Amino acid sequence: MTRRSRFFRTAALSLGAVVALSACTASESTESASLAGTTSSPDAPLTVIAEANEIAASVATSRELFDTTPVVVVAPVGEPEAQDVAARAAITLGVPLLIGEATADSEDDAAAAAPADGTDAETTDAEAEVGADADADADADADADATEGAAPEPSPSPAEKSEETTDAVADELDRLSATTALLIGDAADIPAQNGDESDLTVVRADATTRAIERVLGRTIAARTSDNPVLFATELATFETPAAPSTSTPTSGASEIPSVKRPKPIDDTAAIAINGPEQLASIATTRAAGIPVHVLTEGSANPQAEASVIDALHTTPGEKTLALGAAFGAEPALDWKVRTARTGAQLPGGGQLLFADHQFVAIYGTPSTPVLGVLGEQDVAGSVARAQQVAAPYQGLTAKTVVPMFEIIATVAAGGAGPDGNFSNELSAETLRPWIDAAAAAGMYVVIDLQPGRTDFLTQAQQYQSLLELPNVGLALDPEWRLAPDELHLHTIGSVSAAEVNSVTHWLADLTNEKGLPQKMLIVHQFRPSMVTDRQNLDLSRPEIAMLLHVDGQGGQADKQATWANLQRDAPPGVAWGWKNFYDEDAPMLTPEQTISGVQPTPELITYQ
Repeated sequence: MTRRSRFFRTAALSLGAVVALSACTASESTESASLAGTTSSPDAPLTVIAEANEIAASVATSRELFDTTPVVVVAPVGEPEAQDVAARAAITLGVPLLIGEATADSEDDAAAAAPADGTDAETTDAEAEVGADADADADADADADATEGAAPEPSPSPAEKSEETTDAVADELDRLSATTALLIGDAADIPAQNGDESDLTVVRADATTRAIERVLGRTIAARTSDNPVLFATELATFETPAAPSTSTPTSGASEIPSVKRPKPIDDTAAIAINGPEQLASIATTRAAGIPVHVLTEGSANPQAEASVIDALHTTPGEKTLALGAAFGAEPALDWKVRTARTGAQLPGGGQLLFADHQFVAIYGTPSTPVLGVLGEQDVAGSVARAQQVAAPYQGLTAKTVVPMFEIIATVAAGGAGPDGNFSNELSAETLRPWIDAAAAAGMYVVIDLQPGRTDFLTQAQQYQSLLELPNVGLALDPEWRLAPDELHLHTIGSVSAAEVNSVTHWLADLTNEKGLPQKMLIVHQFRPSMVTDRQNLDLSRPEIAMLLHVDGQGGQADKQATWANLQRDAPPGVAWGWKNFYDEDAPMLTPEQTISGVQPTPELITYQ
C-alpha cells in the first residue's frame, strides 16, 4: 500500500476558533459526528503481543485490533506518567494509543542537566564504570571482527533508531487513515513523508488530567496512585462509556472531533503482564472493548492465579490476547490459556500443583485393609479420615493444605493371573465413586500402579477415563515393576528413565489435548537402583509436576539417611514426597516433627 505523505500541523484552537467551528454547516456537523473507527477481533485463538520495545508493542496491538480510526492518541516513550494520562484519553475516546519518540526539547533538557564529562547527572560511579567497560568490550569485539577479516556491522545511531520508530508510528497512522492525532506531553511530532503536506491535524496537550479534560471537553477519572507499578492494574479496570456511543463532549468545548466508539470486540479476552511497559497495549485493548486481566504474581502463567482463571472462564468468546514480552518465552502458553479458560481448578485453587499447596494423603486400596489405611473404611469414612489426617498441618504451613487419596489401582500379585503380568487391575468403574467423593470434598486423587511384568504406560492407558478428570494424577511404583523372569517379594523391581518418560509424555499430551490442569506424577523410590539413569528423567513438560516419593521405613535415623541419599544428584526441579508408616516407623513422626524435621519440606506427606 502506498503510504500517504503527511505534514503534521499543530492545531492551536483558540476560543474564537472553537466558536467558528460551532458555526459549521449542518452537513459538516453531520459528517463530523459520523466519524467512527472500525475494529476486528484477532484471527487466532491465542495472539501474543511480545514486542519488548514500547513503541513496537503499541503499534502491534493497534494493528491487531483496529482497522481504521479518525483519532489516535500518542504518548512519549519511557514516560509512564504521561502514558497513563494518554491511556485514559484513548480508552475514553475508544481509539488506539501509540507510543512515539520524545521531543527534542525534552532530550535537550536532559542533556543540559548532564555533567560536562558527558555522563548522566544521576549516573553512579559504578554505572559509569559499567558503561566504560561496555565501551571497551564493544571496541574489543570490533577489533576481533577486523582480525577475522570481517568488517563489523555498525550499530544504528540514536538518530537512526529514532527515525525507524518514528516511521513505524507514521506508518500506523497512515494505515488507520487517522485524521487527528492527540500528542500528549513530550511526544514528538512525526515529520512529513517526502516533504508533502497532508490533512492530519495534530492537537497537543500537557500530560495532566486537567489538560486532557480541556482538550476533550469531558471529565476523566484521575489515577488513584502515583506508583507506575500500579498503573496497569488500574487501567485494566478503567470504565469505558457504553458502546456504541458517540464521544460528544459532556462539558466545555472539544478540540477533538466527535468520534463514534467502535462496536466492542466481544469474542476476546486479554491477559497482560503487570508493568508500565504494557500501558499502551492495555489502553488500546480496552478502547476496543476487550476486558483485560492483569497477572499480578510476577508470572506469565495464567494458571497461577485463581482470580485470572475465573475471569478468563467467565469472559465470553474463545479468543485470547496476551500482552507482554514475557508471554513470548512462556512454555506451552496455548495449553495454559486454554486450560485457564475452562475454569477447572485444582483442589485448593489454581491450576498449578506445588507452588501454594501442601498435600497430605492416605494410601491403600479399597476394601483391603492390609494394603493401607485407605482400605480400612468405606468411601465416606476414607474421605473423613483423609481430612482428619490433613487437618493438623493447616496451622504448620502458609500453604493451602489439600487432603488426598493415593489409591492402588493395580496391585502386585503372587501369581501370573489370566493376563500373565503378575498384577491385579481394579476397573475404572470400581474407582470412580472414590474419585467423585474426593472431588466433592475438595480432595486430590492419585492412581498408583504396581505393574508386575507389564510396563507402566500400558497400565496407565487403562485408566485414561479417570486421568481425564481434573483432580486425578498418577503414581508409578518401581518396587513392583518386574523383569520377565522376576517375582514379587523375591526381587525389588526397577524402572528405566526412558519408561518413566514415556508415561510423562503420554500423560502430558493427554493433559494438553483435554485442556486439563497440571497433573501430578509420582515416582516411588527407596533405593537408588529402583530408578535407573534417573538423571535422564524428563522434567521439561509443564503439564506434568513430577514428584519423587521417598518410601523409607523404620528408625528415623535410617529414614533420614535414605532421604538424604536419594536427594543427592536428583534432577533439578523435581518435587519431593515423604511417607509416615503407622506400624513400621520407630517412632512415626508427628505432623510438627514432619514439617520441622524433614528438610526440604516435602510437597506431599503420605500415611500408610
